[in-house]
Amino acid sequence: MADFARAHGTEIEIARFEEWDAADRRFDGIISGQAWHWVDPEAGAAKAASVLRPSGRFAAFWNVAEPPAEVREAFRKIYVEVVPDALATRAYSMPAPPVSSSPLLTKTIEGIRKAGGLFGEPEQWQFEWEYVYSKDEWLDQLPTQGDHGQFEPEKLERVLTEVGAAIDAMGGSFDMKYTAVAVTATRPAS
Repeated sequence: MADFARAHGTEIEIARFEEWDAADRRFDGIISGQAWHWVDPEAGAAKAASVLRPSGRFAAFWNVAEPPAEVREAFRKIYVEVVPDALATRAYSMPAPPVSSSPLLTKTIEGIRKAGGLFGEPEQWQFEWEYVYSKDEWLDQLPTQGDHGQFEPEKLERVLTEVGAAIDAMGGSFDMKYTAVAVTATRPAS
């Protein structure tokens, strides 16, 4: 991702967020998309507060997918057969948990609260949205999900082939419902 961003003119610094050197820079906002679960919640909140200006806002967000039942079942069968121990196998084999009780949100909120009053009370925001995936769109991003990058190449190829065939059998596309969830908090003005 860093190489892609650099190729498009974005300045990149690579470090664990908790250890990143802000070089005395201050920011109006810190935003983490689909990644804050890799950061220590309390140390990360303290670090975010240390680089935010007064009244600066921290926000971490995730998109939680809920495929239609027929898509979930078709994909579940493929993953159970090809990669029974994969994260996706477990995800497609269980009903989606309530978004509002996600451990991602709970840990982030607890981390902000434990950061010693560096932020006001955290807020939780939620937005519903949908996206229609074509087979090609789904297969293009599928290898980036969860532990797919750790699959043996032949198993990944089989997953892609069989998932593609399942999407073809559904008419070549499917509608995915998402809930975007965010935890946000603001540094006090003084």
